[in-house]
Amino acid sequence: MDLARVIGRVVCTQKDESLNGRKLLLVQPLTIEGLDTGTPLVAIDAVGAGAGERIFYVTGREASFAFIPDHVPTDATIVGIVDQVNLL
Repeated sequence: MDLARVIGRVVCTQKDESLNGRKLLLVQPLTIEGLDTGTPLVAIDAVGAGAGERIFYVTGREASFAFIPDHVPTDATIVGIVDQVNLL
């Protein structure tokens, strides 16, 4: 899982049928300190995240697990909204 911040929405008029009704968000990966790192990416929202929220997301095969038993073609899925990060 990785941290990110929601920075935008993606609207598609033509997409795979299994993506109908699912929200696509543009997210900016973050370091543990909350600084931007890497390139923004598109992720499917499984938890109702909104603009500016810190989230955590999964990539790869596990990204589709949030939608089982549906088969959703995704490489990145938002699976949590971060309330707080405590560094020890």
